[in-house]
Amino acid sequence: MKNVLYVDCCIRREGSRTKELAEHFLKELEKTGEYAITGLVLMDEGLNFMAEGFFRQRDELLAGKNFAHPRFCHAHQFAEADKIVIAAPFWDLSFPALLKVYIENLCVEGITFKTGERGLEGLCKADHMVYLTTRGGCYAGTPLEMGSRYMAAMAEFFGIGRYDCIAAEGLDIGLVPVEELLGAAKKEAEEVVKTF
Repeated sequence: MKNVLYVDCCIRREGSRTKELAEHFLKELEKTGEYAITGLVLMDEGLNFMAEGFFRQRDELLAGKNFAHPRFCHAHQFAEADKIVIAAPFWDLSFPALLKVYIENLCVEGITFKTGERGLEGLCKADHMVYLTTRGGCYAGTPLEMGSRYMAAMAEFFGIGRYDCIAAEGLDIGLVPVEELLGAAKKEAEEVVKTF
């Protein structure tokens, strides 16, 4: 059974349309019977951003190659997962700052990536990362959409070979009912599950 890490950054929690899309994707995964899903709710993690003493502590731990320190638990969890699913709303052209803080905590040389003569090399076990998001406007394919583009780059950085973004957008424009837009994204999610 493959281990799926589900990273929940749906900061509106049960009121989140992104969460609705993510839960549909996860239910489809569960139906296959092939995956054990581990959920990580970022809003409950008390994550720290890289500043002052917290940053210095990381440098000291890395200099001593103390990778077993508890502050690296998220990096180990991410690196050891077989598949990654991340859900976050479109927020200020990308995603909530909380997700960036989580990613900062994942970027640990010697756990999720390494550097050498060939430059950066991802060390993560996962072969597929799926990013689920919802957007009030229509931004796909424009320079203003930086959330999915950033996540695609991070997947490459971590050595994850396949990346998919499933997005429902235009939800706040009012031209198409929200249920219809979410329904189309859910159908796309079902297709991605088939080759996950």
